[in-house]
Amino acid sequence: MVKLYDKGVYLIKGRQLVQEQAQAESLTGEKISREEARKGTIAYSILEAHNTTDNMEKLKIKFDAMASHDITFVGIIQTAKESGMEKFPIPYVLTNCHNSLGAVGGTINEDDHMFGLSAAKKYGGIYVPPHIAVIHQYMREMHAGCGKMILGSDSHTRYGALGTMAIGEGGGELVKQLLCDTYDVSRPEVVAIYLDGKPNPWVGPQDVALAIIGAVFKNGYVKNKVMEFVGPGVSSMTTDYRNGIDVMTTETTCLSSVWKTDEDTKEFLSCHGREDAYEELNPANVAYYDGCVYVDLSTIKPMIALPFHPSNTFEIDELNADLDDILREVEKEAAHIGNGRADYSLTDKIENGRLKIQQGVIAGCAGGNYTNIVEAANLLKGKNCGNGDFSLAVYPSSQPVFINLERKGITADLMQAGAIIRTAFCGPCFGAGDTPCNNGLSIRHTTRNFPNREGSKPGNGQMSAVALMDARSIAATAANQGILTSAEEFDCWGDIPEYTFDDTVYKNRIYYGFKKGNEKKELVYGPNIKDWPKMSILTDNILLKVCSKILDPVTTTDELIPSGETSSYRSNPLGLAEFTLSRRDPEYVGRSKEVDKIEKARISGADVFETEKELVDVYHTIRTIPGESEIKPEETEVGSVIYAVKPGDGSAREQAASCQRVIGGLANITREYATKRYRSNVMNWGMIPFQMKEEPEFEIGDYIFIPGIREVFDGDMQNIKAYVIKDGSSKEISLYVAEMTPEEKMIVKAGCLINYNKERKNISAK
Repeated sequence: MVKLYDKGVYLIKGRQLVQEQAQAESLTGEKISREEARKGTIAYSILEAHNTTDNMEKLKIKFDAMASHDITFVGIIQTAKESGMEKFPIPYVLTNCHNSLGAVGGTINEDDHMFGLSAAKKYGGIYVPPHIAVIHQYMREMHAGCGKMILGSDSHTRYGALGTMAIGEGGGELVKQLLCDTYDVSRPEVVAIYLDGKPNPWVGPQDVALAIIGAVFKNGYVKNKVMEFVGPGVSSMTTDYRNGIDVMTTETTCLSSVWKTDEDTKEFLSCHGREDAYEELNPANVAYYDGCVYVDLSTIKPMIALPFHPSNTFEIDELNADLDDILREVEKEAAHIGNGRADYSLTDKIENGRLKIQQGVIAGCAGGNYTNIVEAANLLKGKNCGNGDFSLAVYPSSQPVFINLERKGITADLMQAGAIIRTAFCGPCFGAGDTPCNNGLSIRHTTRNFPNREGSKPGNGQMSAVALMDARSIAATAANQGILTSAEEFDCWGDIPEYTFDDTVYKNRIYYGFKKGNEKKELVYGPNIKDWPKMSILTDNILLKVCSKILDPVTTTDELIPSGETSSYRSNPLGLAEFTLSRRDPEYVGRSKEVDKIEKARISGADVFETEKELVDVYHTIRTIPGESEIKPEETEVGSVIYAVKPGDGSAREQAASCQRVIGGLANITREYATKRYRSNVMNWGMIPFQMKEEPEFEIGDYIFIPGIREVFDGDMQNIKAYVIKDGSSKEISLYVAEMTPEEKMIVKAGCLINYNKERKNISAK
């Protein structure tokens, strides 16, 4: 049972939940202030310790460490270098777990890796070579600790089960930390995730995570909030198990997560040689939470998240009882995603009343943990995955985990059953490894199952899909040679040999350069690594051409800029931008680049309102708007705009915004932003994060004129006059911009974070 409370709760002595203040006072015999009780959460104490000012409402956070992988660190370092960075001021881990295979584009992937190593030597970083560890497992093993805060350029930066508040953000926020600036955010609300009871032996961390995601994602219950795991059920699970739940909190759209700690947390850290990183973390005797998710762990059953979102959850037994109807609903969504370019079906996979699967994968920061793989091996020992169309691949999350599994004979048991054992690699999570066959269905203990994230390309007439499951039920399905099977049908659980951490491979292969930077070292550039193009400063007025209009309820970052093989081009801003919206609106890039040509002509001094044919009528119409008869080209920037209902669910990748910007993007208009991190990316790249309450009465090709935009940032930004220019007439509409920090306003006015930092540097030099 997962229950959502309809309002805030008081947690008394870590165990008792009450909603009314009077009840809390009766139980404690004390006068209680809700505001004081808010300070009793674990999250509040950690945020307070990392806030650099006395204002706990508007936080300015400095982190203890940071982490990036090889599809984000090049752009971050390039941006920080252009902004004046001289060294890494805190431990900064550069892992190479995404483009590890070097499979696309010749040398470009390994060139990025060598750039990362050279940056670690120059600026004092920590470099983890390919196949050694996935980013989040390495951070769990070597950096996370109780009471710490870690910032990462990957959305699954979550180490809450180790008492660390970790946040995944776009590269711009990491650049700010590298420049010794702060992470600025209003104090987030904190929601209690109250765990009660104990999971059944056949239930794994993914089952618990999917049950929670299914309950909270669609209603936004924890959006941009902190999930704080408390209650007696926490200690019913090992820390390795908790890690598997915690990393999936990203799929709820929460800001961060943190768990109460106990002796098992201490044992995990001690096992990894870091006992000094342990601290007992508990909420105060009275703690107030802004909401509560009550989870009776004993009632959780093996789960499946069907395509095309982790929140599309069902109990496996529930799905098996109503296969045809449920799968037909998914097929409707598949038809929308395929959009006539590719077909996808699921009901054709029903054989004798059971669902036939084509592929299984257990991998990454969610599935590749030691306990998950051991449990899968315990089930598959002596069994057979078959020689048909079903295949199983297992990716241990780090070499130390792999070594442990190998020494205990666990990998041999898996291999004899027919599973393929691979190295630490995030590819299956984002479409750079194990792409299923066309029309295939893959079951995965990984993090996401967004449309086409597994690597298929509808534009090429191909489409496959992923359902998320726990390693235990994936192993059960493999034992039945691809017939969907709940782990509850087997009785082989809980025999977990003690884990022993051997960091020899880390000592031998990882470059530890923190505080050892040598500014005389040169960065090593490959031919694909390009600097960011110049961005123009925001003018007094702006003219936006609508270049895409997306009315889907949610638009993921994978749709804004596809993952998979395109990730290999992340070090080339203009090269990567060619893929923007390629799986959702293939015509967008061409449209936006045409607008960009006009803007470049304007910057060069051309009177575009006289020389550009399509702008002549637009200019004439604008001049009929009261008060706008004197509009001048030098005061009016021209850019493209995307309308989307709710964009930015999923990855932290800043390229979802920067790709729009480098080919002419100047703003987004939305009903809401799916995540804070995507909205932050938009602002850090100098685009305006407009929102509107009404339905959009404009179409692709229309123009939107917004006068006095720079002055808008000096007001409350709640009723911004804009004009849709269409067919020789103008129609006023109202836009607004949600709260921005003073620094964010200056970044957008400057045109992007790089411009803002250069401007600051020039001012300080004078």
